[in-house]
Amino acid sequence: MRKIRCDYRCLLLIAAVVAFFYIQMRLFATQSEYSDRLAAALESENHCTSQSRLLIDQISIHQSNIVSLQEQNRRQAEECRQLKALLDDLERKGIRKVVDKAQVPVAAVVIMACNRADYLQRTIESILKYQSSVASKYPLFVSQDGSDPNVRSKAMSYDQLMYIQHLDSEPVQTERPGELIAYYKIARHYKWAMDQLFYKHNFSRVIILEDDMEIAPDFFDYFEAASALLEKDKSIMAVSSWNDNGQKQFVHDPYELYRSDFFPGLGWMLTKSVWDELSPKWPKAYWDDWLRLKENHKGRQFIRPEVCRTYNFGEHGSSLGQFFQQYLQPIKLNNVKVDWKAKDLSYLTKDNYTKHFADIVRKAKPVHGTDAVLKAYNIEGDVRIQYRDQPDFEWIAHQFGIFEEWKDGIPRTSFKGVVVFRYHTTRRIFLVGPDSLRQLGIEDA
Repeated sequence: MRKIRCDYRCLLLIAAVVAFFYIQMRLFATQSEYSDRLAAALESENHCTSQSRLLIDQISIHQSNIVSLQEQNRRQAEECRQLKALLDDLERKGIRKVVDKAQVPVAAVVIMACNRADYLQRTIESILKYQSSVASKYPLFVSQDGSDPNVRSKAMSYDQLMYIQHLDSEPVQTERPGELIAYYKIARHYKWAMDQLFYKHNFSRVIILEDDMEIAPDFFDYFEAASALLEKDKSIMAVSSWNDNGQKQFVHDPYELYRSDFFPGLGWMLTKSVWDELSPKWPKAYWDDWLRLKENHKGRQFIRPEVCRTYNFGEHGSSLGQFFQQYLQPIKLNNVKVDWKAKDLSYLTKDNYTKHFADIVRKAKPVHGTDAVLKAYNIEGDVRIQYRDQPDFEWIAHQFGIFEEWKDGIPRTSFKGVVVFRYHTTRRIFLVGPDSLRQLGIEDA
């Protein structure tokens, strides 16, 4: 029995020893694991500390750069402010140079330019030929869109004019695919230039020319006479020096002026009061077609001559020479020095013109039939041909060779739907719309 109890104690002792060693081994393994984790944690902490220091260094460098850039920006802003002040001072001096304060200008004249230095020179030389004697009445400006150095240099080489520059870095977003960006830039430039002349320099009227135009000898006298009409008759929106059907074979009388429902453009004058209305809603592109919309001209009309007072020689430009050979190159530029001061233009006022024009149309001999063009060619005196609708007008216009184009329901050059032109002689052809005679009050239609 004692032997069994001794064996039992030995077994307990062995078990205790084994348990002790097992516990010691587990403790050692656990301590080793904790030591490894602690070492990894220390290493990670050291890495984080290193990265933090690196980030702090980088932040310090960036902060230094930011401070440097802020200082550079401040200096540039100050330089820009000083440069703007200098430019404003130079511009004021330039304005004083080209504007005689003792003489109230009839209108500022602005040449819209971009990147055609050779065209610009030809235009300036043509204008100065007739403007020099009336420079105090017509201060001359060149407004350049962009920074073409040749254009800027050419414009600034003339002491007789003032140079202004439109710099626009805002990207252009066209409204329809395939549109030319140029038409959007042109519209921006026009608005900027006219805002400058009307609001910054406070002119009451502005004549807008482009950098591919020559002017007639009586250009300035014509606009001076027309300026009185603009002030007196608010149903006139603008005065133009252009006739779309002003080709040599379609004109004769340099003294004849017309009212038109169609905006001609290409050398035109408007007043500050009209610009006050147009400027806030000026379009993003195609400004000339925009002006031809009824919602914008609101029933007001335009004065145009029979014989053009401007000639457009711009075969190369934004319109890519469209219509140049057929319609622009054959234009007749007036070469007669008309004494506009001696002319009574009261027939052009709203109250007088409809009756004046109706009397001329009434006297014209009506011609009918599919061979109306041939008949008109063989008739002496004025002739009137009635068209039924736009396709009919386009077919008849094509037979004669005049502009076929319409805008917003109105054919080019028309007054109450009537398009008038000479035809190889002094006789006039009147293409009369389906409702024109009623609008003119001609009862024997």
